[in-house]
Amino acid sequence: MRRERENLFYLLEPLLERVERPSRYLNHEWGAVEEQDGPFHVCIMYPDVYDVGLPNLGIAILYDELNRQDGISCERAYLPWIDMAGFMRERSIPLLSLESSSPVASFDLVGFTLAHELVCTNIVEALDLAGITLRADEREEDEPIVIAGGPSAWNCEPVAPMFDAVLLGDGEGAITNMAQCVREAREEGVSRREIWRRLSLLPGVYVPALYDVVVDETSTRWGYCVPKEGSGAPACVTKHCIASLQKTEPVAQRIVPYLTVVQDRLTVEILRGCARGCRFCQAGMTYRPVRERPKEQIVEAVGRGLETSGYDECCLSSLSTTDHSECASILHELYGQLSERGVRISIPSQRLDSYGVEMATSARSSRRAGLTFAPEAGSQRLRDVINKNVTDENMEAAARNAFANGYRRMKLYFMMGLPTETDEDLKGISHMAEHVADIGREVCGKRAKVTVGISVAVFVPKCHTPFQWEGQLPLEETHRRQRVMLHAATDRAVRIAYHDAETSLVEGALSKMGRTGFDLVLAAWRRGCRFDAWTDQFSFERWADAAADIGLDLENIACERFDLDARLPWDHTSPGVSKGFLQREWRRAMEGVTTADCTMTQCTGCGVCPALGVANELAGERA
Repeated sequence: MRRERENLFYLLEPLLERVERPSRYLNHEWGAVEEQDGPFHVCIMYPDVYDVGLPNLGIAILYDELNRQDGISCERAYLPWIDMAGFMRERSIPLLSLESSSPVASFDLVGFTLAHELVCTNIVEALDLAGITLRADEREEDEPIVIAGGPSAWNCEPVAPMFDAVLLGDGEGAITNMAQCVREAREEGVSRREIWRRLSLLPGVYVPALYDVVVDETSTRWGYCVPKEGSGAPACVTKHCIASLQKTEPVAQRIVPYLTVVQDRLTVEILRGCARGCRFCQAGMTYRPVRERPKEQIVEAVGRGLETSGYDECCLSSLSTTDHSECASILHELYGQLSERGVRISIPSQRLDSYGVEMATSARSSRRAGLTFAPEAGSQRLRDVINKNVTDENMEAAARNAFANGYRRMKLYFMMGLPTETDEDLKGISHMAEHVADIGREVCGKRAKVTVGISVAVFVPKCHTPFQWEGQLPLEETHRRQRVMLHAATDRAVRIAYHDAETSLVEGALSKMGRTGFDLVLAAWRRGCRFDAWTDQFSFERWADAAADIGLDLENIACERFDLDARLPWDHTSPGVSKGFLQREWRRAMEGVTTADCTMTQCTGCGVCPALGVANELAGERA
């Protein structure tokens, strides 16, 4: 039953002195929307603590858009940390929104961000703490409509039973359409099933309850989804895509927190999408096409955002910031305006060439922090397999340029376990880092303190990529390859860090499973799993035991390879990239043949533009 809408902060207040970081639970931050009259109330939730969730740009965009609509108010909610959640359960205090401290279960619409696979148990925890029925098909008529969206919505099957609807693609416009749809349906007094039907007619909206799972000889063991007879749901839900980024609000991030949060700075999204075509990268496939903001809008937005927020740092955000066709001009103009104010402009992603270094230098980034590049693989052969179109010469030029411009630190991101990888490729990671350190000592002098950090992630195959059919490395083999890489490094200037193999295995299993995965998620939560993305909270033993409870084995799931022509658990969703293109890219990968970036050459036939009726929108000519 739906809870009454009332301010329950008085129940939470006595607990603040007993928990760590009590300001996580306070409202009235600068920039928050104080007037929340509705009458239609939406709560957007990031399923992690406040300090992680507040900087999320997706949440900021939806919050800003919904609060601009007449008759709709939008509040935020975050998952309480373990100490606060324990006290709340002891005292039967439900999960509350931040702005009005109303029970989340009293809202008309509750939306979750699917940031990554490991938030799944946090979503169960949030719904349980809120007192909302976990399964959408078991909820009472007056309970909130629970929706989701975000970067990990593409294979949402392991969490799909919890949601009335899932939005695929861009949230701008679509979130308002969903809210208006539910609002009108509630005013008419129609059934929950009719609300599902209406939501399923909106572009990019997937309603899990309207689909059956079929397992047959054409599928994997997880089956595939087909619309229920008479449901009217589409056989394949294609993502919602905005054609132009410049028509959206560039300064959606308006709230300034009381406490230090992750990425505590102003963020302005300067482009969306990436066409470089790295074959392991899900975002590079699902965020297509490329849409750039024009320079004038970016410069104005940075100035306005800094003035209203008081931040002294602005991040120019995107998947590939230095690919923006006007990047050099943008940085030059911003530096001219901000150089005397002590404001730092940061670029999260640099091209691995001398141009990327020049852009980072133009941004006046701190040389103490160093530069970060992502070669991804330790040999040219393997970089060709994954379509990372950079060469050893690019890496050398970038390193020389960086050290010549005063940088003394460099961080390099790699992956291990990529398809066709050999021990020589792994040793190449250490050798590349040592070569970069040698260049640093050559350019800066032998006495200069040069450091090169390596961060090595375990490759996790993701849906809607050319490597979606691949299997992950078994744990024992992952550990062996980590040792190979470590033993190959002998230079003290090189520091190596690598991701936890067990965490990556759980992520890999959840990435591959169909709707049966919800049984695993629920079993893991019941065994105490939550905050699984936090190193000190993650327990592989609990996850393995949860899998055993339902007759599954995590390693067996994650390491499984799928046939190229099999019907996959996520085939009923589409980012616009055709399956034929992904199959062709897999074959080219096995042959070591690269594919060009369509924003710099010609169309590569991925299918996005004709399928969505959109096109790459560039502010100028890319170099």
